[in-house]
Parts: sequence; structure tokens; C-alpha cells
Amino acid sequence: MDDSGNGDAGAGQTARAARPKRADARRNQETLLDAAAAVFVESGVEAPVRDIAVRAGVGTATIYRHFPTRADLIVAVYRHQVEACAEAGPALLSAGPTPYAALGNWIDLFVDFLVTKHGLAAALQSDDAGFEALHAYFLDRLVPVCGRLLDAAAEAGEIRSDVGAYQLMRGVGNLCIGAENNPQYDARRLVELLIAGLRRR
Repeated sequence: MDDSGNGDAGAGQTARAARPKRADARRNQETLLDAAAAVFVESGVEAPVRDIAVRAGVGTATIYRHFPTRADLIVAVYRHQVEACAEAGPALLSAGPTPYAALGNWIDLFVDFLVTKHGLAAALQSDDAGFEALHAYFLDRLVPVCGRLLDAAAEAGEIRSDVGAYQLMRGVGNLCIGAENNPQYDARRLVELLIAGLRRR
């Protein structure tokens, strides 16, 4: 043991050196998950891993090292997208220009998320408990965010105040069903009409 305290200083330097490495690893994983989400939106959750690797700028071995199975990757993308949606709500609300605009922009992100998660149930069909836990996590994180956006727009007098967050999210979700199987079905356009219907006249 070094009574001079150099040992403590060395430990502090080691900790400081480790922190940027962990931050870099976290950013790299977020880049990978963003790439996977984009590929899933374009090609579905059965898209080749090599397509995700190319988009992320990594080798396929890197993806398999972090996510040994496709289900692992899908669940990670799902959770990553939920967190992105949850964090976007307050950011959009503070950025303006109006609470209603923030709500519309957030719903656009939510629609992207719904498209991304197509195929999740099939990927997890042997793990009903796991799927239920993810659904509960989804509701716990996103319903309050949607509620805050709705409340802000209602308080600003921009929208009617008798629509709940869960009710709206369920409606958006129902409009997105079937979009993946019919290229002529424009779910985003229908969702735009739904959000427009919230406006006070």
C-alpha cells in the first residue's frame, strides 16, 4: 500500500480512462441499434444481418457478439426505440413552435416505432411472458409522454380535451395494422387525419 496517496491517484486516472471507453461503447451500440431499426423499417425484422452491418459500418461478427440471436436484436431495438420516443416527447415540447406541432411530430416518431416493431410477436412467440413484459414497459414509458403532450396542447386551447393518451395511441396503432402487407395502404396519411381531427374549431 502506498501511503503517499499515489495509489488513489492511479485508481482515479484508471476510472477516468474507463469512463470514455464505456461512453464510446454505448454510442457504438446506439449506432448499431439505429441502423437495425432503419433496416427493419425498410425490410422488416427478417432483414439480413449483413444489411444491418453495412448500415452501421461494422462487421456481422460485431452484431452477433452483442446480440447472439435475432430475437435479442429485435428486443434491443424495441427497447431502444421506446426510449427514443420517451425522450423525444419533452424535447419536442420545449422546442416548439406549439404543443400541437410537438404532438404531431411525436406521433410521427410513434408511427415509425410501430412499423419497426412489426414481427416482434412472431420473433418472441415462444416467450409470452417476455413479450408481455415488453408491452408493459412500452405502456409505462410512452403513455405518460403522450399524455403530457395532449395536456399541453389542450391547455393551449389547440385541441379538444376529451381524448386520453392510451385511447389515442391505441387508435394510431390500429390505423397502422396491415400497412406492412399492403403498399397502397397509407397509414401515415390516416394518422395525420386522426391528429387533425383533434383540433378545436
